[in-house]
Amino acid sequence: MQVKKTALVAALSLAAGCAHADTSLLNVSYDVTRELYKDINTAFVADYKQKSGETISVRQSHGASSAQALSVMQGLQADVVTMNQPNDIDLLAENGQLVPANWRTRLPDNSAPYTTTMVFLVRQGNPKNIKDWSDLARPGVQVVIANPKTSGNGRYSYLAAWGYKKQHGATDAQAQDFEKAIFKNVPVLDTGGRGATTTFTQRGIGDVLVTFENEVALIDTGVGAKDFDAVYPSMSLLAEPPVTIVDKVVDKRGTRKVAQAYLEYLYTPAGQEIIAQHHLRPRNAEVLAKHASEFKPLKTFTVEQIFGSWQNAQKTHFSDGGTFDQVVVDKK
Repeated sequence: MQVKKTALVAALSLAAGCAHADTSLLNVSYDVTRELYKDINTAFVADYKQKSGETISVRQSHGASSAQALSVMQGLQADVVTMNQPNDIDLLAENGQLVPANWRTRLPDNSAPYTTTMVFLVRQGNPKNIKDWSDLARPGVQVVIANPKTSGNGRYSYLAAWGYKKQHGATDAQAQDFEKAIFKNVPVLDTGGRGATTTFTQRGIGDVLVTFENEVALIDTGVGAKDFDAVYPSMSLLAEPPVTIVDKVVDKRGTRKVAQAYLEYLYTPAGQEIIAQHHLRPRNAEVLAKHASEFKPLKTFTVEQIFGSWQNAQKTHFSDGGTFDQVVVDKK
């Protein structure tokens, strides 16, 4: 009888373990959203518990966006990916491997629950008088930018500078020369945006950091904020970080329902409020209006307007032998 009872307890424990595994999610994301998703996860878990009675958990993985996408391609079991640019999800859709080609249409706003843009962070008092993209190309200005080969943050920065020149009537050749002048001023290329932030704020390297608006705001309002100033250029590139469930993984693990609810929560008023509190521009008009004073008006342009599509931008600028490789080679 004791043997039967022990076997029953073991079976129940195994079942409970399986049930727990089915109600855990892994969110693989880019590296400046750690704080955002920590708060999103806490709120979502509580909301899902209240509505369904189920106890779930959400784990986070953060790093350079393109490196994260590659990790998922190589087997990291992400239930959802929350990247900073579409190319990294398109990579997962190649040949229908992990997500379908129409992943953009499965959630509102091309599956991008918020927007942001690229701005500058400078030393207190802005001693180098950096005001716009053109100042990044001046001799004697050290610029900290993440590596566009590995980081969506760096990719946005590169495309923003290129687009700035194109918006001022430059040819592609002139825009590339502009990039050469900027990257001649770049002392180190960190693999991700958070690494670039650390280089600038903690290692004391550089006169200006180019990064996402939310990352600048996080620093500008946090510990040590008095040491830095935020600078908004005259125009910048609109960033629309996309999200999707990873179909192959959620179907294997039986987590599709929870994963879908998790991403849909990002669009709810509660989710949008958390997004706004982390200095990202929410899609919800009411939430955005509530936080309007926190988001400085800024002229933006899109990748599609300047480059035709993300696919074109990737092929022209960041594939092997593209303009970025040419810029780096010339720098050497």
